[in-house]
Amino acid sequence: MTQHDSIDWNRIFSWHSILFTLAGVLSLAFALQSFLIPKGFIDGGVVGMSILIYKKWGIPISLLLIILNIPFVLIGYKKIGKSFAVQTSFAILLLAIAMYVMPIIEVRTDQLVLVALFGGFFIGLGIGLAIKGGCVLDGLEVIADYTHKKSGFSTSEIVMLVNTTLFIIAACFLGVEKAMYSIVTYFTAMKISDYVVDGFEEYTAMTVISGKHEAIKSIIVNDFNKAISVYKGERGYLPTSFDIKNDCDIVMTIVTRLEIHRMRNAILEEDPHAFVFIQSIKEVTGGVIKQKVKH
Repeated sequence: MTQHDSIDWNRIFSWHSILFTLAGVLSLAFALQSFLIPKGFIDGGVVGMSILIYKKWGIPISLLLIILNIPFVLIGYKKIGKSFAVQTSFAILLLAIAMYVMPIIEVRTDQLVLVALFGGFFIGLGIGLAIKGGCVLDGLEVIADYTHKKSGFSTSEIVMLVNTTLFIIAACFLGVEKAMYSIVTYFTAMKISDYVVDGFEEYTAMTVISGKHEAIKSIIVNDFNKAISVYKGERGYLPTSFDIKNDCDIVMTIVTRLEIHRMRNAILEEDPHAFVFIQSIKEVTGGVIKQKVKH
């Protein structure tokens, strides 16, 4: 039996997983009960669908969260693994229980923008913490990824299509103003969840083209303890001196956002004319990425 087919109970019930999942559930439930539901705002995905159905037909949100997430859990079971599906099922069940027992305590303010922003903040915080715990509380993106393989549309396009449809329906049933505030809520939640998941550890590719490439290599490797990759290239070809060119080593390294500023300053101090460009990257595996800090 492979690791994909077996259930890793130690990972599911580790203190790290339980702590992040519980914190995520409480944050999301607080956002819904104190910000979104009292004001009639919605979020994207399954959470937004649940609120919309609750507002229209009065079906309890706790029940809707379970029912609407069932297709996602099944897809996660087939495509990601049993451990993920089991952990996500527990998380969704905890969220449903929290929504059932937690009273609606409205945050009293007439500033609807604040409600949208802070509601989105706590939703994004909850979703991000759950992901760090190894599960999810809203299954739209996994469903979108599965549909992407069947339809040819990208995951982002599918998520955008579903949520756009959801907000149009919200505009019809809840009013245009509430739909617009809901978009603010969704956008805030999306940004916060991305930041919680990636945080300061989001990796970035930094590439340096310099005539002092040997010194640049030394700074990155010896001063900042980073691994590098080197491409053989040419520098020059400027508009005013197209015929002038020089061989050089193009140096690339992977850094976190906390390290970018210090490393760039050190490089430009060595060579003020160095060409430095930075690219965001989604994922890094293998190689020497980060040294563990020794206490």
